[in-house]
Amino acid sequence: MVSIGFLLMILMVGVCRGLSTSRIFEHMLINSNNSTSKYLTKDVIWFNQTLDHFSPFDHRKFGQRYYEYLDEFRVPDGPIFLKICGESACGGIQNDYISVLAKKFGAAVVTLEHRTNVENPWFVFGVSYAGALSAWFRLKFPHLTCGSLASSGVVLAVYNFTEFDQQVGESAGPECKAVLQEITQLVEEKLASNPMALKATFGATELKIDGDFLYFLADAAAIAFQYGNPDKLCTPITEAKKAGDDLVNAYAKYIKEYYVGSFGAEVQTYNQESLKHTTLSDSSGDRLWWFQVCTEVAYFQVAPTNDSIRSSKVDTRHIQYIPYHLDLCKNVFGEGVYPLVDATNLYYGGTDIAVPSYIITCENCGHGTDLRGCPQSPLVPEGNSKNCSSPDAVNKVRQQMIEQIDLWLSQCQAANRLSS
Repeated sequence: MVSIGFLLMILMVGVCRGLSTSRIFEHMLINSNNSTSKYLTKDVIWFNQTLDHFSPFDHRKFGQRYYEYLDEFRVPDGPIFLKICGESACGGIQNDYISVLAKKFGAAVVTLEHRTNVENPWFVFGVSYAGALSAWFRLKFPHLTCGSLASSGVVLAVYNFTEFDQQVGESAGPECKAVLQEITQLVEEKLASNPMALKATFGATELKIDGDFLYFLADAAAIAFQYGNPDKLCTPITEAKKAGDDLVNAYAKYIKEYYVGSFGAEVQTYNQESLKHTTLSDSSGDRLWWFQVCTEVAYFQVAPTNDSIRSSKVDTRHIQYIPYHLDLCKNVFGEGVYPLVDATNLYYGGTDIAVPSYIITCENCGHGTDLRGCPQSPLVPEGNSKNCSSPDAVNKVRQQMIEQIDLWLSQCQAANRLSS
């Protein structure tokens, strides 16, 4: 282990256009793919990390784990792909499309931290919030980096994130969207008349706060589109509508069998009482992510003024509704906690991030499918794209990624040779 090398990145933001962040989806996605066959490696390596990087007087350390995969590494000058896990616990290096890129470029793959020869070029990858981190890393450490690949990177902190709900509707299509809106209306009516019976139908009686329950239902719908499985939701509820069946029961069946069953969502993750727990556990990441949300980035998913799918009763703006997000922040973390989204965007630049950008779009390809493939849960080896709704579009994006990595790699290596 010697001093750190150049982190070679291409700043590719918004690679796959579509849903770009959520409450806990990344955390659940990691858990649902947690099997040895889905990983290149799960062998843990540790280093001592500074606890507080902002205090010159606090010298405390903690053990931070990382992973490295060297099977494809071309010694001595192969590039290094640094993959950021983001807000989720990191159980290893997943066998997604990065493994294909590693084979092509003779790269080592590491997460989160590694030291190697100073002349090795590095690539940093991230999806969603981790995508934003990879872009911000490039911005703040230009002397170490050449760019970043930010797949579906959420580089803009947003207080009222109405666009999230609008994208769900666009991805659902007119028929499915209309049924989802009808389900929301029926749920609101039943919640007003017999809340405990309704929550029991969804297996969510522990969610005493109505806002927690409505957020759970909204996330359950969004997950189908965000991770490339729209038929799992739209087919059963549109068929129920045509058959005259109970739509609330049809939606509850989808949630229990797919969202909680196959995908691995946990109802307790939406329970504010659970989020108050400070004892370290497997679910601690949920509390940590909410602290990030409540103090810096928000991404508060609220209903647009018109034509919404999610319940407009969960909002940040209208006092006649449930001021859900800020109440959650106060309830879980105490007084004085507020998301300073303007400060975050001023510091990092938002969508006007001050580094050269190469933007690739892929209409409705799904969140992060360029790196993960389809479906994303369970994970498909090497990020196979054949089951994506638009495999040709995903493959076109990937070819553009390869061409840009190849170009920027050669440029960075040439610059490194001139300076040596």
